[in-house]
Amino acid sequence: MQTSKTNISFKRIQQLAIPAIIAGIAEPVLSGTDAAIVGNMTNFGTESLAAVGIVGTFLSMLIWVLGQTRSAITAIVSQNLGAGNIKELKSFPAQAIYFNIGLSLLVLLSTYFFVEEIFTLLNAEGMILDFSINYYDIRVWGFPFTLFTFAVFGLFRGLQNTFWPMIIAAIGASLNIGLDFALVYGIEDYITPMNIEGAAWASLISQIVMALLSLILLLKKTEVSLRLRFPLHPEISRLVNMSANLFVRALALNAALILATREAAALGTEYIAAHTIAFNLWIFTAFFLDGYGAAGNILGGKLIGEKNYRSLWKLTKKVNLYNLGVAAILITAGFLLYRPMGLLFNKDQQVLDVFYSVFFVVMITLPFNSIAFTMDAIFKGLGEMKYLRNVLLGATIFGFIPVLFFSKYMGWGLKGIWVALVVWVAYRAVALIIKFNRKYIPLIENK
Repeated sequence: MQTSKTNISFKRIQQLAIPAIIAGIAEPVLSGTDAAIVGNMTNFGTESLAAVGIVGTFLSMLIWVLGQTRSAITAIVSQNLGAGNIKELKSFPAQAIYFNIGLSLLVLLSTYFFVEEIFTLLNAEGMILDFSINYYDIRVWGFPFTLFTFAVFGLFRGLQNTFWPMIIAAIGASLNIGLDFALVYGIEDYITPMNIEGAAWASLISQIVMALLSLILLLKKTEVSLRLRFPLHPEISRLVNMSANLFVRALALNAALILATREAAALGTEYIAAHTIAFNLWIFTAFFLDGYGAAGNILGGKLIGEKNYRSLWKLTKKVNLYNLGVAAILITAGFLLYRPMGLLFNKDQQVLDVFYSVFFVVMITLPFNSIAFTMDAIFKGLGEMKYLRNVLLGATIFGFIPVLFFSKYMGWGLKGIWVALVVWVAYRAVALIIKFNRKYIPLIENK
C-alpha cells in the first residue's frame, strides 16, 4: 500500500491556503483601492472610476496572460520536489525569472505606443479616454516589476512556501492604500492632489517595493541564485510549452473579460462605472477563492511527482469542499454589505442603482468560481496546461460569447453581461470535474 510523503491534513492545507489568499488579493486590492479612491473624488469621480475600470481590465489581461508563467514555474518546481529531483534544478530559477522579465518588457513596448487605439477599441471616449491614457502611461511601468514578483512567488510556491509571498503582498497592498490617499487627495501644505494620476503612481511605487522585497527574500530565504548560467536547463522547454498553452488560455479568458467591459462601456458612463465596481468585487472574491486552489496546486504538483494518485483524489475533494465553504461565507457577506460596498466606490445614485441591480448575478458566479478556480489550480499543478487551454477556449467561444450577444439582442443590459459570465465559469467547472474523474480516478484503481 502506498503511503503519502506529502502532508495533506487540514492544518497543512490551511498553512498554505491562508497565506495564499492574503497574497492573492494584493493585485485586486491595488486595482480596487485605485477605483474606490478615484471614484469618490469631488471632480470627475465617475469618469475617473470608468477610466480605472477600463485600464484595470486591460492591465489584468496583460498580467494574467504573462503571469501564467508563475503557475508553470510552481508546477515544475513542485513536481521535481515530489520526485526528489530538486537539486537538479539549480540553474532553472534564474533562467525562468529572466524569461519572465524579458516577456514583460516585450509586451510593455508593444502596447505603450498604441494605448489610445486600444482604449478606443474598448469604447473609451472623450474625458474617459484621456483619463485612461494618463493612468495607463504611469501604471504600465510597474508591469516588469509585477512579473518579476510573480516569478518569485512561483518559486516560493513550488518550494511549498506561501508565507513570504503573503508578507510581500500584504506590505505592497498596505503601502498602496496609504499612497492612494496621500497622492490622489493630497496632503495640505505637503502634496498637491494628483487625482487619477496619483492613483497610478501609488500602484507603481507599491509594485516596485514588492519586487525589491521579493528579490531580498528570495536571496535571503532560499538557496536560489539569480546568476544566469548556460546551457538552458531542460525544464525551460517545459516552461515555455506550459506557458504557451497558458498564454492562449489567458487570452481566451481575457477576451471574455474585455468583451464584457466593452459591452458595459457601450451602455454608458453609469453602466461602465457600475460594472467596474462589480468587477473589482468579483476579482477580489476570485483571488480570495484562489487561495485554496493554490494549496491544491502546490500539493497536487508534489503528489503527482510522487505518483500518489489516492492522496491526490483526497486532496481534490478537501480543497473543493473548503472553497465551497469560503464561497458561502463570501455570498453571505456580500448580501449583508453590498450597499455600503457600493458607496465605498462611488456616491453617484445612478451608478449605485445599476450596481445594486446586477449584484445578485455577481454572487451567483461564486459557487461556480470556487469549483472552477480550485480545479483549475490543481490542473496547473498536474501540468495539464493543454487541457486548461482547451477548456477556456470552449467556455469563451461556446459559452460566454453566444450568451453575451443573445443577452444584447434581448436587451438585458448589464445583467445580461453578468449572466454570460455565470455561464462562462459554470462551463469551466463542469469540464474540469469531468476530466479529473475520467483521467485520475482510474489511476487510483490501477496503482
